[in-house]
Amino acid sequence: MLIFIIIFCIFILSSSLYLRKLSKDYYLWAPCKRLKTLDGSRLADKVYIVPGRTVFGNNFDIVGSSPEQIFYWCRDLYRRTNGKPYILNFFKVSVYSITSPEDVQEVLQSQTLIAKGIIYELVRPFLGDGLLVSTGDHWHSRRKLLTPAFHFNILQNFLEVFTNESTKLVKLLQSKDEIVNLNDVIPEFTLNNICETALGVSLDDIPGSKEYRHTIHNLELMMVKRLCNPLLYFELIFYLFEDYKGFYRDLKVAHDFSGMIIQKKREEYRSKQRNANDVSDETGKRKRYAMLDTLFNAESKGIIDHQGICDEVNTFMFEGYDTTSTCLIFALLNLATHQDIQEKCYREVEKCDLPNLSIFDFNQLEYVERVIKETLRLYPSVPFISRRCMQHSELNGLILPPDTEINIHIYDIMRDERHFPDPLKFDPDRFLPQNSIDRHPFAFVPFSAGSRNCIGQKFAMLEIKAILVGILQNFQLLPATRLQDIRFENGLVLRTKENVLVKMIKRSK
Repeated sequence: MLIFIIIFCIFILSSSLYLRKLSKDYYLWAPCKRLKTLDGSRLADKVYIVPGRTVFGNNFDIVGSSPEQIFYWCRDLYRRTNGKPYILNFFKVSVYSITSPEDVQEVLQSQTLIAKGIIYELVRPFLGDGLLVSTGDHWHSRRKLLTPAFHFNILQNFLEVFTNESTKLVKLLQSKDEIVNLNDVIPEFTLNNICETALGVSLDDIPGSKEYRHTIHNLELMMVKRLCNPLLYFELIFYLFEDYKGFYRDLKVAHDFSGMIIQKKREEYRSKQRNANDVSDETGKRKRYAMLDTLFNAESKGIIDHQGICDEVNTFMFEGYDTTSTCLIFALLNLATHQDIQEKCYREVEKCDLPNLSIFDFNQLEYVERVIKETLRLYPSVPFISRRCMQHSELNGLILPPDTEINIHIYDIMRDERHFPDPLKFDPDRFLPQNSIDRHPFAFVPFSAGSRNCIGQKFAMLEIKAILVGILQNFQLLPATRLQDIRFENGLVLRTKENVLVKMIKRSK
């Protein structure tokens, strides 16, 4: 009987999907009426209130949409509002959407607006209470615990892994045909980088990395599907009307894979504890300190439990490999498309002795760094983040009630033509010191900013540079996929609908 009642309710809701507004500003749900302006003016003078397709506000505007359709729906809203903040109305919740550096500044500088939005609850089954999802005292303590794991001295020890993986990637590419599918090749190496450095385990010893990457994509697709349909936020409806078993089967695959990594590293950690004076492995090389060592040390002091370790490992594996691979794919495609820029990069790295480069040497690759930054500006690995008001908050001349969602569209912020003239042009010289000095401090935020900025941004930049040096020294890149033909997809990470192909021609020595 319960199932038939639920089906009937869904039928009633869906049958009204194409009803128009009852009046100019009245909806069955209009939580934006709880929002107020500080100066008492009309809300519509401060923000654009997006009209819904039905009497249910914006709840069913994107039901059934694909990740591609959601991405371009957001871009259409940006064009319609001309960069002005806009509000979407959902069940008892307003979503305040920000697309400009000026409006995002107060959010990212706030010490109270640090709680993640409700969207992140959809990935909690996967990431648990890891650093990406957690908030409050829990987040503060984990951030404080993990920050030293990415200290300069630790990163210096990671360089050997980065350069070795870059050399392995070059050898693999030399054995392939000239046309290379970057979506197949690059993620494999960035996943091994994060596992061998931050986690201290080589994937050569762990089976299932390819299945893991495929599973992560499935989990993200399901998250997007639930995002589009507010009814699927309810666990019972999700269980009855979606591939609930498939979702948790994929979840088990992902958790089993990370579990194998934790178990292998735990055995090594216990062995090292039994032999406290032994700091070398069987080959005589000094063992690298990994983030997992920090977590195991904290566990021995009662600061974190096993589930907490699992949550952080899942978070760093997902965030660490997928974001860097996205940046690398677009950097390589941009270099292939702009031969003059590629040539400048090649001249900068041509004489580099990759295995012996220090962090200081990598920091001297200023043009390569500008190419990476411009790639991140146009194609941010994380195009969107979300926050939630836990209390009444004053923001940009508005009073936001508790539970108001704040969506920050990083993709749009970094294409603001007021701060980046001719914003669609790929121009690394935008990041020359003389061209950056007067730019708004929050116009370029690919790693977010403020207290919740990306903990691994220096790690990522170093890893990306190491792989680019190896590839540029050995190959000339030509485009096989055109930038203008790419269709983007919405997700936690920026994705493309089609594979990105680049032609790699071996350079003569």
